[in-house]
Amino acid sequence: MDQARSTISKIFNGEPHSYTRFNLTRNMEGDNSQVEMKLSSDMDEETGGNGAGEHLNHNSNRKPYVAQKLGRTPKNLCFMAVATLLIFIIGYLIGYLVHRKKDLAPTCADFTVRFDNGAAIETGAAPLMNWEKVKKLLAEQISAAKFDSVFREFSSDNHRAGSLSDEVLGEKVVKRFREYGMKTWTDEHFVKVQDAPASGSNSFSYKGKQESPTGFLSYSANGTITGALLDAFYGEEKDLRLLKSRNVNMTGRVMLVRTGRISFAEKVANAAKMGASAVLIYPDPTKFSIGGSTQLYGHVHLGSGDPYTPGFPSFNHTQFPPVSSSGLPKILAQTITLDMAMKILQQLGGANAPEEWKSPNKLGDDSDAITLGVDNVLSEKKIVNVFGVIKGFVDADRYVVIGAQRDAWGPGFAASTVGTSVLVELARSISDMVENGGFKPRRSIVFASWSAGEYGSVGATEWLEGYLSSLSMKAFSYINLDGVVTGQKYFKVAASPLLHGLVESTLKEVNYPNKAVSLFSEFAKDNMESNVLEPLKLDNAAYPFLAFSGIPSVSFRFTSENSDYLYFGTTLDTREKLDGATSNKVSQLAEAATRVAGHMVLRLVHDHLLRMDVEKYNKIIRNRVAQINNKVHSVLRMQPQLLSKVLTMQWLMSAYGSYSRASSKLAADIQNSNMEDIEMCRTLNDRIMTVERNFLSPYVSPRESPFRHILLGSGPHTLQGLYGHLEALRMDHPEADFNLFRSQFALATWTIQGCANSLAGDVWSLDNEI
Repeated sequence: MDQARSTISKIFNGEPHSYTRFNLTRNMEGDNSQVEMKLSSDMDEETGGNGAGEHLNHNSNRKPYVAQKLGRTPKNLCFMAVATLLIFIIGYLIGYLVHRKKDLAPTCADFTVRFDNGAAIETGAAPLMNWEKVKKLLAEQISAAKFDSVFREFSSDNHRAGSLSDEVLGEKVVKRFREYGMKTWTDEHFVKVQDAPASGSNSFSYKGKQESPTGFLSYSANGTITGALLDAFYGEEKDLRLLKSRNVNMTGRVMLVRTGRISFAEKVANAAKMGASAVLIYPDPTKFSIGGSTQLYGHVHLGSGDPYTPGFPSFNHTQFPPVSSSGLPKILAQTITLDMAMKILQQLGGANAPEEWKSPNKLGDDSDAITLGVDNVLSEKKIVNVFGVIKGFVDADRYVVIGAQRDAWGPGFAASTVGTSVLVELARSISDMVENGGFKPRRSIVFASWSAGEYGSVGATEWLEGYLSSLSMKAFSYINLDGVVTGQKYFKVAASPLLHGLVESTLKEVNYPNKAVSLFSEFAKDNMESNVLEPLKLDNAAYPFLAFSGIPSVSFRFTSENSDYLYFGTTLDTREKLDGATSNKVSQLAEAATRVAGHMVLRLVHDHLLRMDVEKYNKIIRNRVAQINNKVHSVLRMQPQLLSKVLTMQWLMSAYGSYSRASSKLAADIQNSNMEDIEMCRTLNDRIMTVERNFLSPYVSPRESPFRHILLGSGPHTLQGLYGHLEALRMDHPEADFNLFRSQFALATWTIQGCANSLAGDVWSLDNEI
């Protein structure tokens, strides 16, 4: 027994060469706890290094083996039994601790440990809840009956950006976020906007009669001009090209264009390119239900954000020199009512409108002179964006942003109230899922309520400009809730191609209100690309997130028209009008919209890998490259003198091939990776997140060309811009510059190649032919 006590003492007192040491240390990087162990016993001393007893070396005392065994005393046998039992117990404890620590570590794949009774034990700091259970939790939270009270809370007859009503609504949103246990904060900006003149209206005079519309277009040039009227249909580029092909002189003309198809800003920019002196915009006469006296409001800045701080934020303490956005128009722009427009159109002379327009109107001639005066007032306003966050449990520094504008020209029920209500309801639902339902998102969710959306996504863009370096590689997606319910006949989605797969899976999981059929079956009908998807337009609040910041974004809407909602930009955007457009199903459609947004955001924070398909861009790049290639050959046929200047498609095609191979390589790396490795998942997600950002051209100024995305942005640096430049070269346009084209062509090529290099992985994985 003395020997047994001695052995126990040596084991637990940690004598040199004879101890068991457990060193449980936390890895600061979040890795599993480590267990350091060294096992030995005094048996080693007795048995020697080769496992034989030391007494075997004492030849003088050697006894036959049988004699040794027979000679063992009960004392010796007791000692050996106790030592063996202790070693067994220690080994069992070591194994248990190692296994337990491994189970408790956060994992990157769906994994649960089940006992015989079937109860699932969640593993890790952010255990993966079964997706079916996540969907069930969300479904239990959301109901149409809850929306009426929320609509009432966030409705206001007048809440223009920077007004007291806008601020009050922001405080209500913050209060709700705090009630849900979310961390909240605000973001103030001092922005310059144009409002109606002090007199209350601008004016125009035609055929001796003066009119004074109270609607206005923010950021128009000010002044007074006189020019001949010209009916320009919708003011699209194709409309103006058609007029030019008929030798219609557009210089100095006052163009009369109807709403729809493109934004007000694009209509004015197109007219300015053709030398027009002003633009009058009136409601589309095919949408007669808007009423003849309805006033229109909007903006004509070809961009987003405060146009007087382009590329940088409108913080009060910044000392940037005075500067203006290149997207500000240099011509006058004004809205008029439908009644005013019809009186003008009925008196126009000149040639008939092109047959393609199917319009009974005349185009107008030099005798149809009109005088227009615009005297908008530029003022500085304080706007406040408000935020709340639900923090993730694994990658808390990675977050999806979901937002809605809060301001409106008038009541703005469809423009802002519905989106804000969906935002608040979704925040409540997910907060409760985390607090009481056991859901633990891997990544964080930021809820944002933007101000000054009606002036061109000013609040959202200023936030992006102010925190661009902070958002880089952290904000991995944006979900826009503006205008999510404007009808019920169609369902439309505008999104980054990276998110098309997420959209499709979401539509297959969410049912149409009061029907046992999915949104995919109801609207996509097995062809989502043609029946659901639409381009992400300049005036969509998600556009600056994608084209300026390189954040994959998505915007969606239930609608009765393929065009914008009839009452946007008017004071008629009320609950009653939206009830009429949806057959009194506003609450049911808001519920469905909340489910769509909820499914997307929860998928993005639940799964171990981000639901983004980098191979979706393969087709887009291939099509653009093919278009440019065909146009290059056409240009060289029409302008053979350019053959002497070196231009080859080889490198652009090579860059496309590099991207295609890199995206395939990422898919292969995902298949061959251990999804239980958190750091591996983070590395793969980082590669996915670089794609959109690396499509932003690093060779153009954010101030001059803020939408730098070469595939989905706007400007001469984009692949679409290159195609247009080639067309100008083919037509021998005086502004076409072959050397400038070559420079832009080379920079676009290397932007694609750089994106491919980043997607491929580490720098040592690269070569000239990845």
